[in-house]
Amino acid sequence: MSIIDNRKAFHEYFIEEKHEAGLVLEGWEVKAIRAGRAQIKESYVVWQRGAFWLIGAHISPLQSASTHIHPDPIRSRKLLLNQAEINKLIGKVERAGYTLVALDLHYTRGRIKAEIGLAKGKKLHDKRAAEKDREWAREKQRLMRDKG
Repeated sequence: MSIIDNRKAFHEYFIEEKHEAGLVLEGWEVKAIRAGRAQIKESYVVWQRGAFWLIGAHISPLQSASTHIHPDPIRSRKLLLNQAEINKLIGKVERAGYTLVALDLHYTRGRIKAEIGLAKGKKLHDKRAAEKDREWAREKQRLMRDKG
């Protein structure tokens, strides 16, 4: 079950592979995500200090957050991946010019997971072609509906 999607990632990048990663979250972050107060539109994934980190994801704290905790809505969050996946992704990101973007946050067996995508950036003409294809598909649907 998806919590939040990053539609902008599909517009900006060609997504070639998808991987599911766990997130290291604090308690107030889990409560805020369950309340739907997360935004991953500007987020991306980087390799630092021996791990992959989700940077730029914004999780707004709830008003009922504890008084002794000072929440940081845009802190870097560590991603949990299998070692074989980590090795594979490091090779692609460092050598082949790919980037990693967060595609969505979802539940898997009650846990909050992030789906990250191995992506290559689109050029402007690629974005225009994709838009033209979407428009044509919409037009075809309208024509078929009007005929029937």
